[in-house]
Amino acid sequence: MLKGKKALITGAGRGLGRYTAEVFIMNHASVVICSRSEEELKASVTAAGGENIYYCTADMGKTEDIDRLYDFALDKLDGLDIVVNNAGIQGPIGRFEENDWEEWLNVFDVNLFGTAYSMRRAIGVFKDQNSRGKIINLSGGGATSSRPNFSGYATAKCALVRLTEVLADENREFGIDINAIAPGVMNTDMLKLITAAGKEKSGEREYGIAAGQIEGDLTSLKKPAQLITFLASDRSDGISGKLISAVWDGWDKDDFKEICADKDIFTLRRTIE
Repeated sequence: MLKGKKALITGAGRGLGRYTAEVFIMNHASVVICSRSEEELKASVTAAGGENIYYCTADMGKTEDIDRLYDFALDKLDGLDIVVNNAGIQGPIGRFEENDWEEWLNVFDVNLFGTAYSMRRAIGVFKDQNSRGKIINLSGGGATSSRPNFSGYATAKCALVRLTEVLADENREFGIDINAIAPGVMNTDMLKLITAAGKEKSGEREYGIAAGQIEGDLTSLKKPAQLITFLASDRSDGISGKLISAVWDGWDKDDFKEICADKDIFTLRRTIE
């Protein structure tokens, strides 16, 4: 499905990023991955089989690291077709007025501004290549509904979805497809932060969901990784500016592209009578 494609995946030292890299390699893509941890990146390379996959340490909250990452990816892959902006942090949990202010701001540096700058670089690369391009961003809990006690994360992800829509509209004529996905609840280290914070800070509902999911296994990574692979492939050409749920939205059905022709479906809109 991705034979010959060249991809960059951020936040691929563990969790969904690592699993997606494995799926991309199985689908015959060449991949550059990044994370802040070199040890985790080495483990991801091993998990993916070690061939046609390269790693570069980078902090996605720092523009200079992102520039260095893109320079590395272009050097190793001699071009790019796909960028998966998976890197993200949970940020402070608890009531907004009680959050550490610097930690709250840092959520935006990584989840919004870092991803925005990565998109800026990716769009420039695709235009320089005069080629189609795919950008897949990771949305998350709170992007489409209120998420008490997770104000920084929810607000940054909501802004990212709107930016995804705006940049998709700006770049349709260039054949650059930009989408966001809602992966669903995944058994990752980020989920464990919710249980570690406790019910008082996380809230009864969030704590209960997290605790229940941790009792499961990593099979919850499969659906979002499959959706990312679909959006990275030629099969999704022309689908752009959408927020698609890995679990609920029927993206694997034959008529999905036809459904996406509705300009308002899978987007952030007010509900009116």
